Amino acid sequence: MRRTAIELADGRELIYFDERDDAVRDQPDRRELPPPPRASQLRYDPLTDEWVALAVHRQTRTFLPPADQCPLCPSRDDLLSEIPAPDYDVAVFENRFPAFSGRVGEEPAEITPFTPVRPGQGRCEVVCFTDDHDASFAGLPPRRVRTVLDALADRTAALGELPGVEQVFCFENRGVEIGVTLHHPHGQIYAYPFVTPRTRAMLGAARRHAERTGGGNLYADVLAAERAAGTRVVVANEHWTAYVPAAARWPFEVHVAPHRPVPDLPGLTDEERDAFGPLYLDLLRRFDGLFDLPMPYIAAWHQAPVRVERELAHLHLQLFSIRRARDKLKYLAGAESGMGTFISDVAPEHAAELLRAA
Repeated sequence: MRRTAIELADGRELIYFDERDDAVRDQPDRRELPPPPRASQLRYDPLTDEWVALAVHRQTRTFLPPADQCPLCPSRDDLLSEIPAPDYDVAVFENRFPAFSGRVGEEPAEITPFTPVRPGQGRCEVVCFTDDHDASFAGLPPRRVRTVLDALADRTAALGELPGVEQVFCFENRGVEIGVTLHHPHGQIYAYPFVTPRTRAMLGAARRHAERTGGGNLYADVLAAERAAGTRVVVANEHWTAYVPAAARWPFEVHVAPHRPVPDLPGLTDEERDAFGPLYLDLLRRFDGLFDLPMPYIAAWHQAPVRVERELAHLHLQLFSIRRARDKLKYLAGAESGMGTFISDVAPEHAAELLRAA
């Protein structure tokens, strides 16, 4: 894989990850762009012990443009996009409308003594999986999945070195039902200046399990139990297992986990990275086959924090959809949005059975 970094017209970084060693990526960005926005503002919620990001500049971000104006397609004579090259394999660049940024301005003023405020220092990146606007991740060849995985590992390591970054989160949103604003196949990476609430909760459970068991890894133990039971396993190979969690929150939710506990994507071996692609592509095609239509989904990589309790984590991908039937979506209504308590419409065992048969 060839890695080439360039600078866009407004100073943001773009990195090409090419599968050809002879790829030349010297095309300049010919646009005239305003300076990137300053970092968002973080406000602390004392009632939930959580940080909330205020990124008001994102209100004007690009929203579902026509295909001939897609900013993630390669540039051409009639379109100057975020990608200056006329083609690419995988490209990663700083988000033009970031929730977190290293471009920190003045320290924000205090709101109340109970609400500390600080800059949203970090970084947000866009990951373009292919230059084909009409493609989907499920239609990529295994080699491209490996390139994407290598790019995510590269960025996880690099972003973890940035000042103030505490956690790196790689994910893909697919489908307008999920809320995507660009149709082109792409994912995102958030480098957070704090450990996220979901990860803190998982680390707390893992810590208590380790104390009870004399050092056991909670996720590894749960994975071993699911593999032994087999009831909710959808697909598996030598290095990975994809299973529906016994307490799945979403109508169709699958965890894809390596058998060997590793904290993050950079920790995967070449063999593990190669084995991921065929299994994941199989799983995505099963999702699309459930109702014979493109399945809206979120694919979220759960990685260890950058600096704390890394030994408690176990890398895994959480793939889930809000579609609960061909003509029905799962909305986060009163119980889920108000109280954070999920009520599932599909039994995990039945979901696994449907996915195995898809």
